[in-house]
Formats: sequence, C-alpha cells, structure tokens
Amino acid sequence: MIKTKLAAAAYALCLAGALSTSFNAAAEAGKTWSTVRIATEGAYHPYNFTKPDGTLDGMEIELYKVLCDNMKVKCEIMVQPFASSIPALNAGKFDAIISGMSATPKRREVIDFSQPYTQAGQTFAVLKSSPLASLPDLGTRFSLNEKDEATAIAEVEKLRPLLKGKTIGVQSASIASTLLDKYFKGMMTVREYKTMQEHDLDLKAGRVDLVIGSAPYMKNTADKSNGEIVMAGPQFIGGILGSGSSIGLRKSDPELKAMFDKAIDQAKTDGTIKKLSEKWFGMDTTPL
Repeated sequence: MIKTKLAAAAYALCLAGALSTSFNAAAEAGKTWSTVRIATEGAYHPYNFTKPDGTLDGMEIELYKVLCDNMKVKCEIMVQPFASSIPALNAGKFDAIISGMSATPKRREVIDFSQPYTQAGQTFAVLKSSPLASLPDLGTRFSLNEKDEATAIAEVEKLRPLLKGKTIGVQSASIASTLLDKYFKGMMTVREYKTMQEHDLDLKAGRVDLVIGSAPYMKNTADKSNGEIVMAGPQFIGGILGSGSSIGLRKSDPELKAMFDKAIDQAKTDGTIKKLSEKWFGMDTTPL
C-alpha cells in the first residue's frame, strides 16, 4: 500500500514536471498570431480617413492590408480616437495602432513600436492671403536630433518675430503639439483640436493664423483648398518627433512586433511603401 502511494506520488510529480516543461516551452516559443485587431483614427487624410459611405481609405488603410498579407494573418480594422489610442491599446481593446503615430521617446515609455513605415517632417499651413505665407525656408528640413539641434533652434529663433502673438491650431496629443510645447512655448497662443480637420476649418474661418502637422497632411490640405491654403516655412524632423510613423504595439507582444518589422521590410524592399506614399502623399516617404 505504501509503495503504491509512493508510486502514485512520484507519478504525480513527474506529470507536474512534464506539464511545467510543456508550458515553459510554449512560453519560450511565444504567442502565435492568426488574427490581429488594428485601430486607426479614420480622420487623418491622406494617412487614413472615413469616406461618405462609412468605409476607410488612405495610405495606411492600403498598407495594413499589404502587411497583413505579408504576415499571413487575418486583420480586423476599427476606428479609435487618436488621443485615447495608446490607453486603449494597453487595455487590450485592440492589438496594434496604425494612425500616423510617430515612435517618440515619450511614447516608447508606455508602448513598443515597429520599425517606421514612413518618415515626413512637421510643417505649417496658412491662408494664401496671410502675411505668414512668406515664412522663410519653405520645405527645408531641420533635424532635432542632438547633433543637429542647435541649427534647428536657430531656425526657430529666426521664426520668432514673425510668429510672436499669433494663434496656431494643432491636434491634441500629436507630435506637433509636443514640438510646439518644447521649442515654441510662449511664442504663440496654442489652440488644440481633437482632429486636424477641425483646425483646418478654423484656419479657413480666420480663428487661427496657422496650423501645424505632417508635411503630407498639409500638402493634401493645400491641394484640396482650391488655392486658399498653402504650406509655409520649414519642416522639423527627428529628435522628440521620433523616427517616423510606426505601428504602435504593446510591450508584452514582441512576437507581433517581429512580424510587423519583417512585413514592413518586405514592403520597403518590393517598393510597396514608395508606391503608396507617392500615390497618397505626392512624395516618396520611405524611411531611409
């Protein structure tokens, strides 16, 4: 009887050990993804936007389908306000964000990112009739990376007397907002908006003097304005603005990050990102 009990106990211990080994091996192998839930703002033309019929379109909408095909997974797309997308991601509402989101150092504190799939500067847009339409250095890119930051700061100081006392519109929680807070603080009155379309309307109505956002977005806004709006002044890249637009991911999903990185590599190599950025932005924004 005692031997039987001892044998049973030994068997139980062996079984527990085997199960533990199996679970550990599964954990080491990582999570297997067959379906990925992706969120986008649906209000950031030409990156992503909602058409009158309620369907989504834009560069990122075409791109996510390509990336999902490359990863050989089923993807589900949903709309999420930009300002609340990171908390919603970490709460498990979806698995990834594709919404023109730059991988900034501050955002990296709370979520992970894929490699960038597009890189464009932050710049201004104004009414064509505004004196600000002649802001200097149109389209010139100034890097905020540490080794180049002094030159960018000198450019900001060059703009100071022209922008002082003006009112600027910016989307809340955006990298453009971060740029204004660090480098243009106290220079202008900053008015924040939930979407960029809202500040575009206020620009046309004369309630703000200028707006700021990504160069592709501003170019699209100008192109659709029948000459009423123009891009103005320099562009700022790098540093606190991050390395470019990337897929936002939970830190607990390294397997998914690896999958997106590989899929983006493929889309860069085969020319897909170049083709889509030229189609939607009018310029090649493939990251270097």
